[in-house]
Amino acid sequence: MHITRRHLVAGAAAVAGVSAVKAQSLKVTSAQDLGPFYPIVRPADHDADLTRLKGSREVAIGQPIQVIGRIVDVGGQPISGATVDLWQANAVGRYDHPGDRANPAALDAHFQGFARLSSDQDGEFRFRSIKPAAYDTPIGTRTPHIHFAIDGLTERLVTQMYFPGEALNSSDPILNRAEHRAGLIAEAIDRLSADPQALAFRWTIVLVSG
Repeated sequence: MHITRRHLVAGAAAVAGVSAVKAQSLKVTSAQDLGPFYPIVRPADHDADLTRLKGSREVAIGQPIQVIGRIVDVGGQPISGATVDLWQANAVGRYDHPGDRANPAALDAHFQGFARLSSDQDGEFRFRSIKPAAYDTPIGTRTPHIHFAIDGLTERLVTQMYFPGEALNSSDPILNRAEHRAGLIAEAIDRLSADPQALAFRWTIVLVSG
């Protein structure tokens, strides 16, 4: 078959059309409850390593994790310069927050518990933390999760990230109210060579327009 310029242009258009359809099929990340434990006062140390406080040689208790996050719009375009707040319970299910004082689990004096990050030109952000534990609430047992508040260029999303393979995912009262449940569960990936002790996860956050 003789391939003309017309065939090449048509073929490229077809590929572009398929790519566009695929991009348009991205589902917006479901909003989730802010919860009662967003920090009342932002900690002085709020960098991307939640396992170690500045000036301390001690590290937080628990299984280290690395999370590679990425923020895109529904067309798959990266959102750079977004502000990402994240906060979570420690390795035994306790938040460092006055509203969680009734929880009998112990605080971890070496766990940061909160970070404020920014997405780069590829829409990416990364952080190192401790895998949070499940904990009981008046509405049921919460499966391990991390809270997020994302301020993009034109919109704000409050949501939660969950871990794959958790038995409690099937019964979590918040996760199972999500419109797009699968989009809230991170993907387990190979451990990073630079941090082999930490479990590694990848998670994509999809905003409407950024």
